Amino acid sequence: KITENARRSLAFLKRQHPRLEPTLAIIQACNVPLVQEINKNFAEEVGLRVIHICLPEDSSKDEIVSEILRLNGDHNVQGLALDLPESLYSSKILNAVKPEKDVDGLSDVNLGRLLRGEDCDYLVSPTAGAVMELLEELDGKTVLLVGISGAVGSSLQCLLQRRGATTTSCHWKSPGLQSKLHHTDVVIVGSPKPDNVPVSWLKPGTTVINCPPDLLSGKHNYGQKNSNTTENAVCSLAIAMRMQNMVKNTERWIQSQQLRKWDLRCLKLQPLSPVPSDIEISRAQSPKAVDVLAKEIGLLTDEIEIYGQTKAKVRLSLLERLKDQPDGKYVLVAGITPTPLGEGKSTVTIGLVQALTAHLKINSFACLRQPSQGPTFGVKGGAAGGGYAQVIPMEEFNLHLTGDIHAITAANNLLAAAIDARILHESTQSDKALYNRLVPVVNGVRGFSSIQLARLRRLGINKTDPETLTEEEIVRFVRLDIDPSTITWQRVVDTNDRFLRKITVGQANTEKGFVRQAQFDIAVASEIMAILALTTSLEDMKERLGKMVVANDKKGEPVTAEDLGVTGALAVLMKDAIKPTLMQTLEGTPVFVHAGPFANIAHGNSSVLADKIALKLVGEKGFVVTEAGFGADIGMEKFFNIKCRASGLVPSVVVLVATVRALKMHGGGPSVTAGAPLKKEYTEENLQLVADGCCNLQKQIQITQLFGVPVVVALNVFKTDSPAEVDLVCEIAKQSGAFDAVPCNHWSDGGRGAVKLAQAVEKAANQKSSFKYLYSLELPIVEKIKIIAQKVYGAKDIELSPAAQSQIDRYTRQGFGKLPICMAKTHLSLSHQPERKGVPTGFILPISDVRASIGAGFIYPLVGTMSTMPGLPTRPCFYDIDLDPATEQVKGLF
Repeated sequence: KITENARRSLAFLKRQHPRLEPTLAIIQACNVPLVQEINKNFAEEVGLRVIHICLPEDSSKDEIVSEILRLNGDHNVQGLALDLPESLYSSKILNAVKPEKDVDGLSDVNLGRLLRGEDCDYLVSPTAGAVMELLEELDGKTVLLVGISGAVGSSLQCLLQRRGATTTSCHWKSPGLQSKLHHTDVVIVGSPKPDNVPVSWLKPGTTVINCPPDLLSGKHNYGQKNSNTTENAVCSLAIAMRMQNMVKNTERWIQSQQLRKWDLRCLKLQPLSPVPSDIEISRAQSPKAVDVLAKEIGLLTDEIEIYGQTKAKVRLSLLERLKDQPDGKYVLVAGITPTPLGEGKSTVTIGLVQALTAHLKINSFACLRQPSQGPTFGVKGGAAGGGYAQVIPMEEFNLHLTGDIHAITAANNLLAAAIDARILHESTQSDKALYNRLVPVVNGVRGFSSIQLARLRRLGINKTDPETLTEEEIVRFVRLDIDPSTITWQRVVDTNDRFLRKITVGQANTEKGFVRQAQFDIAVASEIMAILALTTSLEDMKERLGKMVVANDKKGEPVTAEDLGVTGALAVLMKDAIKPTLMQTLEGTPVFVHAGPFANIAHGNSSVLADKIALKLVGEKGFVVTEAGFGADIGMEKFFNIKCRASGLVPSVVVLVATVRALKMHGGGPSVTAGAPLKKEYTEENLQLVADGCCNLQKQIQITQLFGVPVVVALNVFKTDSPAEVDLVCEIAKQSGAFDAVPCNHWSDGGRGAVKLAQAVEKAANQKSSFKYLYSLELPIVEKIKIIAQKVYGAKDIELSPAAQSQIDRYTRQGFGKLPICMAKTHLSLSHQPERKGVPTGFILPISDVRASIGAGFIYPLVGTMSTMPGLPTRPCFYDIDLDPATEQVKGLF
């Protein structure tokens, strides 16, 4: 009956969850085939998967605990049971088992719940449960437990007393044992009866049940006809009840996976006026410990890797655990064409999730890019948001974080070194010498590495023995024949350094005259950064890294990182960087910080992985708010056409950020310069300038509508904005097709100042979305470029330089023509000319060059004179950044 009920319950669960495969792990401190067979038979009958871990008989308690801890962390194991000798059932071992995996109900947590009578929140020890199944009417009877102690004894006494029995417990050597036995209705025996205790001490009709503390440890035969011995049934019943417990455990496990509204302790804000500096605000708030935050949002202990008190990496195994969970709503924050000061997209992103989670009590996650050191020490400053809507601690957010950009720099430059080294070695060595060095004899044995075998297969050479290659095959294997003039892979550094825009490498005498011109890019422009942002798994990242094209050979064929044999090493350098970093907002709501490609020279969005994990964690009714760099014409267009293609995710809403000052600039206001005071046009009311500048806002709304996604305009309000200016912008935005337009005060008020925005986003997310891509990947490269130029930027046509046309022809011939397009263009204008504000029309968009990021999966045309290495201004931000040597506090970050 027990087994059949368990089977039916499990079958019901499997119908609801088709991919469910509950697994019970049983640890034995010896190999007992009988135990394994009985457990296996019962498990098969119920429909469970059971695995036995057989440790040596002389295993120490520490070794058993170590195995228990390993299984605790295995997401594929939902239940854990112990079949150990009685001597090993110590508190240390029993309490090492996670309570939620404890199918034998012997941990202190489970036992405590049983003793407190917390209904349905505990599992009964299978042995104790088996004894109770065998006993019928107990009300008013006396029960003696002999030789039973520990968790099983406590469980039995509790269960017996609940059934109305009077219980006592003793050992075989207890004084007065004969009297106790003679006046007892039921005797439950836990250890063998000594010979000096005669069976005649039992009164006639006594029920005797053998209850060994360790299952199947052997039977005891009292040999008395007047004893109702039922010991044969205990062990089988106990195994059946263990399986029943496992089914209950599986049901609880499923319930634990069902995401519900977070039990999140939000942090209180007390905004000051005037608003202090960003770093002062950040320091005034005490963040929650990151492990506490992780638990609040449903992360398991072994799914995070903690970096200090306030940061943690989140493991990708979470995606497998939550694969059946529905995604939340997907919100993109984009913007109008910004001033050089930026218009606060990160601030809006943070303010919006603070409003959703802390004020409307809706699960929400912000997903942001990691800031580059270039802007942080250059012009723009940090990217943690600002005012009372920022990520904390902001100095940790802006400086190093968890080292992802350093990992990208190391990987990028390893590949750059490999290219030049390979050219040098091929140029200075014979085929035979090169082959002997690439495939050396090690300990008398010569063999190919796995990556070399993969190269042989790509060459059509199906051999595994280095001694069997022909001379022709050796030449094909060892010679990449890289054409130095076609090298597109550059070295990188995460600093604005204009003097690295063009360099000469190979000038040392040791390089034997192999001099060539090269350049440095900023680290966030590396293709490896783009790959990090677009990858969907470790395996996918490794494949993408191998596909990166670094140059062409002298026959015009692409040379990849895989050809250079460096793919595995790159993956090793990136193995931690692939995990998103968990942080929090000023109000204690969760944030993922991951990847940081620039939007003007790359695709400008945080990682697909961070978004995917966040969408699972928030649940079906939650929101994930992610930000695209610069204006909607750049970051948003790339988000839709590149990132959404890579992720397969469909956006629900676009939040378009605008400011009065940026609209005034587009309406003909004077130029805005970082670090310089704003002109009076931006600090005094000027409705005409605002109205004239709204053309840019209208154009960006139209760009959003090309993709069929509802748009909410968020007007980021500054203290210099007049109510009339704010009302005018909101009115024009709604007339231009925005679902809603909302003034936001999150910079000065935190999440409370963005509640109306959050409500508008929630309503817009319930609208029917008709998302579509701007172009088909099947179109030729030139056509895709032209569609973006004309439909998004408003250009009349495009003009390709001879170099750009040549590259397009080459990429098409090499089979890369069906990739999406990532335009490298200035962010300061819809056109290629930064000084042209508003909505330029009638211009011809010049394409000076076209490059390919094959690993990342896009073609990127360079518009005009686009630079991939920014420079420092006359007065960089670092003038204001300092360290207090006494407190070690950072000063001057903003």
